Amino acid sequence: MPENRSLIRNVHLFDGSKPDDPPLGGLYLNPSVTKKKFHRMLKIVIAADCPYRVRLRETEVPLSPDDDEPLESGHYDIVTDTPGGRIWLTDERCIARSFSRTVSKRDRRFREQVRQRDGKCVITGLVNRAAFVDEWTSFETAHIFPLSHEELFRSLGYPQYVTNRCDDSPTGINSCQNGLLMRSNIHQQFDSFNFAIDPDDDYKVTCFRIDLDGIDGRTLDPVCRDPNDEKRVIDEFLRWHFRQTVLANMKANGEPIFEFDFPDGSDMVGEILSGPRAAERMEAELFSRLPSVSPIS
Repeated sequence: MPENRSLIRNVHLFDGSKPDDPPLGGLYLNPSVTKKKFHRMLKIVIAADCPYRVRLRETEVPLSPDDDEPLESGHYDIVTDTPGGRIWLTDERCIARSFSRTVSKRDRRFREQVRQRDGKCVITGLVNRAAFVDEWTSFETAHIFPLSHEELFRSLGYPQYVTNRCDDSPTGINSCQNGLLMRSNIHQQFDSFNFAIDPDDDYKVTCFRIDLDGIDGRTLDPVCRDPNDEKRVIDEFLRWHFRQTVLANMKANGEPIFEFDFPDGSDMVGEILSGPRAAERMEAELFSRLPSVSPIS
């Protein structure tokens, strides 16, 4: 059964005019989240018809949107500055994505260029000392924007950002500029929207789950973001993934965390179809396992 992201939250968001109603959302707080970052993340999940303030219920002191002090856990009320003003959750929802795999000829050049550029897990900093013999066990190339949503990539105008194309795709989604090298376990956390890289906060890693790998607050390794490197990762793609991660973790009860590990003999299709967002997830899974069926190649 997919996990409920709200179960471990220690920050809860409320409509200040209805403090006894169920929370609008929240998050599991890690040290990288400051009051300033919290304000930025709220703008992704909260809409309002007038200005609003955010205050910790126990103190009723409004949070400054420019305060770089760490956020505290607790109940936060969102209070409008206008009598009769309204707040509500945005309609925007994160995508359903599968675990990204590099399994086709189309991915080969992408994988080679990401490995060559990074040479290490750009999240943990662990260098692959076996790279000189082309041994990459436990290191994987992760797509920031998944191949299974290439049409969305096109509709958002993201092909314009790609300056280094390594396949024949008209969108450039398989460029190394849309990829990062990670340890296998870190890659799965990334695809699950459990953490994200914030290019607007010095490329810091923000975790939204219990940080088992000690990566919260680390900085994305400079090896993949040298502004003078034509193969550098693109900030706009990192920004998109950060937004998706906020939506997945902070709205209402959050999006389910999908199972990626299907043992041999298990009914993978049955498990997916009986769960939430079945059609979207099935489409993403089929694409990742059978990429040739994509309408855009």
